[in-house]
Amino acid sequence: MASATATQAAGTTRRRSRGIPERRLAWLMVSPSLALIALVALYPIIYALWLSLHQYSLLEAGLTRWAEPNAPFGNYTEALWGTGSSAFWEATRTTFVFTFFSVGLELVLGVSMAMAMHAAFKGQGLLRTVVLVPWAVLTVVTAITWQTIFEPELGFTNSVLGAVGLPDDTVWLGSSPEALIVMIFADVWKTAPFMALLVLAGLQTIPGEIYEAAKVDGATAWQRFVRITLPLLKPAILVALIFRTLDALRIFDLPYVLTKGAHDTNTLSLIAYEEFGQNRLYGEGSALAILTFMIVMAVSFLYIRFVGGNLRGLAED
Repeated sequence: MASATATQAAGTTRRRSRGIPERRLAWLMVSPSLALIALVALYPIIYALWLSLHQYSLLEAGLTRWAEPNAPFGNYTEALWGTGSSAFWEATRTTFVFTFFSVGLELVLGVSMAMAMHAAFKGQGLLRTVVLVPWAVLTVVTAITWQTIFEPELGFTNSVLGAVGLPDDTVWLGSSPEALIVMIFADVWKTAPFMALLVLAGLQTIPGEIYEAAKVDGATAWQRFVRITLPLLKPAILVALIFRTLDALRIFDLPYVLTKGAHDTNTLSLIAYEEFGQNRLYGEGSALAILTFMIVMAVSFLYIRFVGGNLRGLAED
């Protein structure tokens, strides 16, 4: 019986030795996915990088104009230090201001909504559904809604302000910084539920026995929140901040629909689109897109370098 088992095992080993090696089999299995990623993601990046090093524009009657490869990084130096560089730096400032305030408000509101949704009370399921509705709405629809709300004549914002004795003649989307404030409010309204959803997932992993023990020790609700909830929520909060920060740095649809970039609301993605769609300067537009990509990648690296280390430390603890 033992000899038969040994013979069977030896036969299995021989059959495996004549088959495809495990490493090669793994590459063959993932190669279709790698090819799809290269086609969908890698090729456009390489082509955009190639365009950014050339001068290529679309002229009247559908004609194209080609030039020799641009001066070394000429499109980049023009965007950063050329005659029109002020637009790039202004868009960079606006993008970071928008990201800082919108993500900060979303964090505060997201944690508050997650705490409310996590509490046990009648109608908890209905509250979770209602809170998540804004996140399900298309961003363009959100922008149009807020555009209507703050419209000077048809919107009700000025009417409400006038009813309480405040100035009711503000042109919200036609002046600065009011237009940027509206854009931040619209983004917070839409994406704070996403932050709440991630924080709620973190809350549900905290054992209830910890809170019971803290109550027995006489800890108040605020002490339990500061000493227990926030420390244990750090991994979920950091992940939510990573997602939202990188998403906010690429904001395009809100400023495009609300203001078309006017009144200090131009963002990095929007000026790259303007070079492509309006000016038909594909070389300059590609350079701006690559610069935006590099800024987002730099922020991603900083998050992974510092925040990722904190996440690993928390996981080890």
